[in-house]
Amino acid sequence: MANSYTQINLQFVFAVKYRQAVIDEKWENELYKYITGIVQNNNHKLLAINGMPDHIHILVGFHTTQSIADLMRDVKANSSKWINDNKLTPEKFEWQRGYGAFGYSKSHVQNVINYIHNQKEHHRKKTFLEEYKLFLEKFEIEHDLEFSFKELL
Repeated sequence: MANSYTQINLQFVFAVKYRQAVIDEKWENELYKYITGIVQNNNHKLLAINGMPDHIHILVGFHTTQSIADLMRDVKANSSKWINDNKLTPEKFEWQRGYGAFGYSKSHVQNVINYIHNQKEHHRKKTFLEEYKLFLEKFEIEHDLEFSFKELL
């Protein structure tokens, strides 16, 4: 019987709709645990998770039995439902459409874990949009941030 072997490490970055800072430190760890469960229930390995009140980073050892889009749909839909069911925000919670997915070799994984764990320190110097733009440029991804993130009207 043939076996398939892969090693795919992906960092996902996604934001709260309108980049509103509504993820409260009182419940962020419970959210991270919930998202960890979603990732693990889809047969992936969560290597790191952390974020800010307006966005989240997760690093995943990605299993190839699921598409990237399906994992992100599951994470965002189920975590939104969990936040809303538990009435953790005053208004209906939603994630911004879309996400960033960035691949790393095994030799870079520990640096990415450290980066994710130090989000709060990192964002004392850079905004989310500055950070995200740097990711897109570093990975040479064509982009137009004007259309990537919707502002609250």
